[in-house]
Amino acid sequence: MPWELREHAGRHYAVLFHYALPDDAWSVELSEARPASTGRPEDPDAAVTHLPGAPVLAVLVPNEDPELEPTVRIFSPEGHVVPYGILRWFMEQAADQVERCRVAFEQGEPDELG
Repeated sequence: MPWELREHAGRHYAVLFHYALPDDAWSVELSEARPASTGRPEDPDAAVTHLPGAPVLAVLVPNEDPELEPTVRIFSPEGHVVPYGILRWFMEQAADQVERCRVAFEQGEPDELG
C-alpha cells in the first residue's frame, strides 16, 4: 500500500492508496500521519519518519464501471480540522486516481495504481 506524506504547519499528513475489496473500488485515504520508530541508523527503513494514521477522509473510486461516481466518506467523530492546502492536495491525488481508473477501463487494461 503506497502512501505519500506532506507537512503543513508542523503537522504531517498522509495519503494512502489501496484497493478496498468489499467496495470494489480504489480507496484514497487522508490521515494525520503518526510518528514512526526510526530504529537503528543502519536500518534501511530508518528514513521513514511518519506512517499513515486512521483515515479522516476517503474517496472510493470504482474501477469496474466508469458510470459509477466516486464517493467521499468522512471518518471524523472527533471533528478533525483539515487545512485547505492539505485538502486540495488530497483531492488532487483522488482526481488523479479517478483518471487512472477511467483510462485503464477504456483501454481494457487490468487496474493498477498509477
